[in-house]
Amino acid sequence: MASLKELCGGLPLSPLPANRGRDPSVPHAPVRTPNLTPEEKRLALQNALRYFPPALHGTLAPEFAQELREYGHIYMYRFCPTLRMRAYPINQYPCETRHAAAIMHMIMNNLDPDVAQFPQELVTYGGNGQVFSNWAQFWLVFHYLSTMSEEQTLVMYSGHPLGLFPSLPSSPRCVITNGMVIPNYSSRENYERMFALGITMYGQMTAGSYCYIGPQGIVHGTMLTVLNAGRRYLGTSDLRGCVFVTSGLGGMSGAQAKAAVIAGCVGVIAEVDEVPLQKRYEQGWLMEVTKDLDNCIQRIREARRAKMALSLVQECRELLVDLGSDQTSLHNPFSGGYYPVQLNVSQANQLMHTDPLRFRTIVHESLRRQVAAINKLSEEGMFFWDYGNAFLLEAKRAGAEVEKSGGGATEFKYPSYVQHIMGDIFSLGFGPFRWVCTSGNPADLVQTDDIATAVLEEISATVNERVRQQYSDNIHWIREAAKHNMVVGSQARILYSDQRGRVSIALAINKAVADGRVTSPVVISRDHHDVSGTDSPFRETSNIYDGSAFCADMAVQNIIGDAFRGATWVALHNGGGVGWGEVMNGGFGLVLDGSEEAGKRARMMLNWDVSNGVARRCWSGNANAYETIQLTMQNQRELRVTMPYRIQDNHVVDQALRKYN
Repeated sequence: MASLKELCGGLPLSPLPANRGRDPSVPHAPVRTPNLTPEEKRLALQNALRYFPPALHGTLAPEFAQELREYGHIYMYRFCPTLRMRAYPINQYPCETRHAAAIMHMIMNNLDPDVAQFPQELVTYGGNGQVFSNWAQFWLVFHYLSTMSEEQTLVMYSGHPLGLFPSLPSSPRCVITNGMVIPNYSSRENYERMFALGITMYGQMTAGSYCYIGPQGIVHGTMLTVLNAGRRYLGTSDLRGCVFVTSGLGGMSGAQAKAAVIAGCVGVIAEVDEVPLQKRYEQGWLMEVTKDLDNCIQRIREARRAKMALSLVQECRELLVDLGSDQTSLHNPFSGGYYPVQLNVSQANQLMHTDPLRFRTIVHESLRRQVAAINKLSEEGMFFWDYGNAFLLEAKRAGAEVEKSGGGATEFKYPSYVQHIMGDIFSLGFGPFRWVCTSGNPADLVQTDDIATAVLEEISATVNERVRQQYSDNIHWIREAAKHNMVVGSQARILYSDQRGRVSIALAINKAVADGRVTSPVVISRDHHDVSGTDSPFRETSNIYDGSAFCADMAVQNIIGDAFRGATWVALHNGGGVGWGEVMNGGFGLVLDGSEEAGKRARMMLNWDVSNGVARRCWSGNANAYETIQLTMQNQRELRVTMPYRIQDNHVVDQALRKYN
C-alpha cells in the first residue's frame, strides 16, 4: 500500500494482499486461551467471514481458523496495512470533513509501533487495550470516515463499524461503545470467550476511544501523584534524594521513570521483560539499566547523597525506600499483564497458554510473595499505595495479607492513590486535560504549550492557595515537558486543570487556530481517568463513601451530556484501568478548528464534562467538591445543583437506629 488514499478505499479484496503472517520485528500479544467449544469455534470463524464475500471464504477460512487455534483470536494478519502507521498531518487524509480526518489521525497514532504495545494485534497498551478487534474493522472504519459528511455519524459497536447513519451537523461524528455486556455476564471468563468470538472487545480507557497519546499521557498524572505523595506521607515537596520503588515498564507504566525524574526523586522500576525495557531506554524514558543488585544499591546511595533525580531499572524489589507502588497491568493478570517471579517471560507466555490453571496458581503465589515484601518494607517506613491497576484487588483474590480491619468494600490495608492523593484533586475539578496538534508540526505544540502556560499563570493569581498549588504544579510540568522529550507519536500534550482552566485553554487554542498561530486544527480530549469520566470503585470513585461507589450513572451521563453539547466523538467503555467488569468509563474528542462554532462547543461541553463529576462528588459528601460546585454556581447562573444537607448531630441517627433495632 503506497498511500493514505488507498488505505481509505475499503477492504482490499481484488486482489487479496499477500498473507505475510506476523511481523517478527515487533512485539506480539500473548496467546489467548478462550477455551471455546467446537460450536463456538465454528461461530467465531463464521463471524470473521461476515466481512468478506463468499468467493473469498475458501481462501480465508483456513487461515482464520489457524489464527484462532494458534493465537486464540482472529486478527486477520493478512490485512495488516503495509503503510507505516503514524499520525500523519491532518491535511493528508482524503476526507470530506476535517473532523473525520482528525479521528483518522488519532487512530493511526494509537497503532503507531512507537506508541502501541502490540501493534499487529491492534493493542495500544495494558496488554489487551484494543483499538479494533481485527484488521477488517480498521479498513471499513477508514473507508467510512473518508466518505463521511457533516450530516452523518459513524456508529461503533465494540470495534465493529455498524455503519454511517444520518444525523445533524451538531451531532458527534462518531459514537463508540466497547464491552457493553449485560452486567451478570461481565466476567473475565466470558470476556475471553466473547472476544474470541469477535463480538465484543476491551477498549481500555483511551485505546478504543482513539485518544491515547503515548506514555506521556500518564507521566504527568504519575508526577502529580508522586509529588502529592511526598507532601502527604513525607511532609515535603522537595523529593530530592527520596526513593520511589515500583514495577512495570510496559504500556502506560513506562511513564513512571520519567515522572520520578521530573518530580525530582530517585525512581527504581523493576521490569522482567527486556523488550519494553529497551524500548523505554532508547526513547530516553530511562536513565540507567542494570541487572546487578549491588550496583543498583550503590547508584541509589550516590543519588541520595547528591540529591539527584535518577531513573533506574533493575530486577529486584527489596530495597529500603521512601515511597512504593506497583503499576503492572494486574487488570489482566493471567494473560501477560503480570509476570510471576518464578518464571521468565518466555516460560510465562508458554505456560499461560498450555496450562492456564497452573499459571494462575503461580501468579497467586507470586502476588502473595510480593505483598509479603511490601508489608515488610512498610513496617520499616515505606509508604505504599495502590496505583489503581487492581493490584490490591488481585492480591486479595490471591489470598495475600492486604485486608483492612473494619474496612469497607473498597478499602484495603493500603490506600488507593485516589483515596489518599488524587481524589481530593479530582473534587477540585482537576483532571488530565490533553490536546493533539493534528498538523504534526512540533512548532504548533510549542505554541500551544506557551498558550496553556500563559492561561494557567493568569488564572493562578485569582484562586485560593489550595487551587494555586495545583496550578503551580502544572505550570512546572508544562515548562519541563518539552525539555524531557515527552512526545512519542502525535504532537500531543497533557496537563491537569480544573474547569476554568480547561475552558480557557481550549478557547485560547481555538483562537490561535483561527489566527493562524497554530497551523491546523487541534483535538482536545482527556484521559477517562478524571473527575467525571469514570465510575470505578477501586480507583476513581474509591473515595466515594455514600454507598454509590459501585454505581455507574456518572460515566454514562458524562458521555450522553458530552454528545449533545458538542463533542466530535464520544466513547463509553466497560473496563479500563482496573479491568473488565470492574469499571465503567466515558471519554470524548473535540476538534478545535478555529471556528466560532468550535468555541461554543468547547465552552458548553467542557463546563458540563467537569461539573458533572464535581456535583456527584459533592452529593457524596466530599468537602472540596462542595466548595468547588458552589463557586461554579456563582459563576454560571444557569447551573443549579442539588446540594446535600450535612448531618450536624450523628446522635440523631444513632438514637433512631437504636430505637427501631
